Amino acid sequence: MKFTNGYWLIRKEIDPIYAVEYGYHRIDGDTLYVYAPGMHIAGKGDTVNAPIITVAFTSPRENIIRTEITHFKGRVCKGPFFEVDRSGTEVEIIDEDEQLIYRSGKMEAVVSKAPGAWHVDYRYEGRTLTQSGYRNMARMANRETGRTYMTEQLALEVDEQIYGLGERFTPFVKNGQVVDMWNEDGGTASEIAYKNIPFYVSSKGYGIFVDNAGDISFEIASEKVECVQFSAEGESLAYYVIGGNEPKDAISGYTALTGRPALPPAWTFGLWLTTSFSTDYDEEIVTSFLDEMKDRDIPLRVFHFDSFWMHGYEWCNFAWNEDVFPDPKAMLERYHKRGLKLCVWINPFIAQNSKLFDEAAGNGYLIRRKDGSIWQTDMWQAGMGIVDFTNPDAEKWYQDKLEYLIDLGVDSFKPDFGERIPVKDIVYHDGSDPVKMHNYYSYLYNRAVFTLLERKMGKGRAAVFARSGTAGCQQFPVHWGGDCTANYLSMAETLRGGLSVGMGGFGFWSHDMSGFEQCATPDLYKRWSAFGLLSSHSRLHGGKSYRVPWLFDEESCDVLRYFVKLKCRLMPYLFEKAVESHEKGIPMLRAMVLEFPEDRACRYLDLQYMLGDSLLVAPVFRPDGEVEYYMPEGRWTHLLSGKTEQGGCWKKETYDYMSLPLFVRENYIIVTGNRDDVPDYDYTDGFTILVPEFEDGAEYRCLLPTVEGENAAVITAKREGSEITVDVSEKLNWNIRKIGAEPQRIEQAENRAVIILNE
Repeated sequence: MKFTNGYWLIRKEIDPIYAVEYGYHRIDGDTLYVYAPGMHIAGKGDTVNAPIITVAFTSPRENIIRTEITHFKGRVCKGPFFEVDRSGTEVEIIDEDEQLIYRSGKMEAVVSKAPGAWHVDYRYEGRTLTQSGYRNMARMANRETGRTYMTEQLALEVDEQIYGLGERFTPFVKNGQVVDMWNEDGGTASEIAYKNIPFYVSSKGYGIFVDNAGDISFEIASEKVECVQFSAEGESLAYYVIGGNEPKDAISGYTALTGRPALPPAWTFGLWLTTSFSTDYDEEIVTSFLDEMKDRDIPLRVFHFDSFWMHGYEWCNFAWNEDVFPDPKAMLERYHKRGLKLCVWINPFIAQNSKLFDEAAGNGYLIRRKDGSIWQTDMWQAGMGIVDFTNPDAEKWYQDKLEYLIDLGVDSFKPDFGERIPVKDIVYHDGSDPVKMHNYYSYLYNRAVFTLLERKMGKGRAAVFARSGTAGCQQFPVHWGGDCTANYLSMAETLRGGLSVGMGGFGFWSHDMSGFEQCATPDLYKRWSAFGLLSSHSRLHGGKSYRVPWLFDEESCDVLRYFVKLKCRLMPYLFEKAVESHEKGIPMLRAMVLEFPEDRACRYLDLQYMLGDSLLVAPVFRPDGEVEYYMPEGRWTHLLSGKTEQGGCWKKETYDYMSLPLFVRENYIIVTGNRDDVPDYDYTDGFTILVPEFEDGAEYRCLLPTVEGENAAVITAKREGSEITVDVSEKLNWNIRKIGAEPQRIEQAENRAVIILNE
C-alpha cells in the first residue's frame, strides 16, 4: 500500500503521524515502552495537542525481538491471532545517556535518544541487520475513507535480497515487488497466491514476521527502494525481528516461533496417483490403473480419489457415490491388500443439495451474514455454505464426518480450497474479524483435518495434501502448489513457488506432475516426472484427463519407473532430511541460497535447488534436453553417472530423459537403501554409503533414520591424507561405495571402512 508520491510528497488524501524522536520510556517487567512524539519537543508546551507513537519491545524467545507500534490503544482489535511460542527468555534492558538497548540473547534493539532523530537499530552479535529511522514508523490516516493504517519501513542494504512471503510464483527475489497478503485461487501463473505468509527472509540472515493475520501489504524496495515497507489497517502493528547470520537461522527461528512441520509418515514419500479431477472413473477403471502400474513394475504407494468420489452438486456430503462405488468399504479393503494407502478429496463447503446442509445450518455450523442468514453462493457448488471452524462444535461435527471415512479405510485427506472465504457482511461464531479470518481460515481448516488424522493414526503417521495456507500451516504437511498448466513455463513457475514457500518453513511440498490444466506432451511428462520425483512428495494429477504414463508413450513408463525406483532407494537420505525439517524447520527442497549464502550467484537462482544439503538438482525445462545451471565451488559427482566436475561456474549440457543434473556435493555423503519398490522399509538393513570427493581434513556427519524417524545410527566420514574413514556407530548390515574417482581399494570391517585413494 502506497502513501507517498515520490520521496518528499505525501498523497493528498493522507495525514501522517511519524515517530520523530525519543520522548521518554518506561520499563514494565520484560517489556520496554518507548514513547515517540510525532514532532520535535523543544519545550513543555510542545507536549500539548501533539500525537505520540508508543513502541513496545518484548521477546517471546531468545534472539527474537517483537516490536509493536501503537497510536490509539483503545481501538478494538479482534482476532484471529497467530499462535506463537512465547516460552520466554531472559532479556536485558540497558539505559544509557544516548541510547536504550533491549537485548535478547545475541539480538538487540538499540533506540537512539538524539533529539529529532528517531532511530531503532536491530543488531545480531553486534552486526546491524536492519533499521527504522527517519519517516519510517508511522500512522497514516486517509481523510477520504476515514481509515487508518500503521506502517513500518525497515532499511535495506546495498545488494540485499528479500525472499519468501508465501508460495509466490513471481520472481524468487522479491525486491521491486508489491505483495499483498490475500489468499486466492489464482493458479500458478499469477501474482496472487494460495499460501500468503507475512514473513520474509533477508540474504543477510535475518527474518521479519509481521504479527497480523489480515491483509498486510508489502512494498519490497518498491515505494521506497531503500526499504521494505509493510502496513495494515488499524491503530496498532507488530512485527518480530528474528536474528541470524544466514537465511537458515531465520527460517529455523521463525518455525520455532510459529511451529515446526510434523514428520509425515515414510509411505507419503512414494508415488501418488489420482483419478484426476473431472474424468469418468469407477472401481473398474481405478483397478485397471493399479493393475497396469503393477504389470509395468512402476511402484505406486498412494491412490487418491478426487472430487467425483462423491455425487456432483453434493460436495461435500462425505458419502461415496453409490452409482459408481456401491461397496466402498470392500473396495478400500481390496486396495489395502494391494499394499496401497488411500486418500480422498474434501473441501470445507457444504452444498445446498448435500444431505448435511440442513444439519449444519440448523446447528449453526456454517458461516453467517450479519442478519443471521447463512452466507451462500453458487460458485463451485450450487447454494453452498462454508463450515465455521471458529465454532468448536462445528469443527467436531466436521471431524466426525471424516472419522467415519477413516474407519471405512481412508488413510489421508486432500483438504482442497480454503482460499475462497467471504469477507463482506460476515459474522463468525467467535466474533473474529472477517478480514483477518480470510487467510487464517486455512489454518483452522487444515488443523482440523490434520489433528483428526493424528489422533486416529498416531503422531508421525498423519499427512494431508493441502493447498491453502498461512503462517503456522507448515505444521500440517503436506502442501502442494495448486493449479499449474502443462507447459514448461508453468513447470518453472511451480518450482519458484516451492522455493518461495520453503523460505517460510514449509518443509514438505509437492505439485501436479505434468501440469493440472491441459494435457502435457510426452516430452513434458517425462521431464516433469524427474522433477516431481526429486521433490519431497510426488503426485500425478490432472484436470480433464488421466495422468497414467502409458497414455503418453511407452518411454514415459520407463522414465517414471526409473525415477520412482531411484527415489525409493534414496529414502534413507531423504527421510533423514525429513527428520531435519521436522526438528529444525529447514525445508527439504532448498533454494541454493540456503546452502550457499556466501555465493553471490546463488542468491538469484530459481531454476535449480538443493534436495537436502547434499544433492543439487537442476530440472530440464526445454524439449531439446538442454539445461543451463550453476555449480558452486568444489568438486561435484553426478549421482547417476559418477562423473566428477569442478564447480564455481555455469554449465550448459544436454540430457536424455533418464537423467538430469543430479550432483552430490563434495565432502558430503549419501545413504541409499536396498529396496526400490516402496519408500517405507527398514533403512538400517543393507544400506549403502555413497562417498563422493572429499578434501583433505573434511569431515561429514549424518544420522541414519528408522522408518519411524528415530535415530538408528550416526555415520561419520573424514579424510586424512589419502584415506577416507567412514564409521557407523551401530552394528548394522551395510556396504560402502566410492563414487567419482575410483579408489585404490576399500577395506571394510564391522563398523568402519577405509577408502584408500589413488594419490
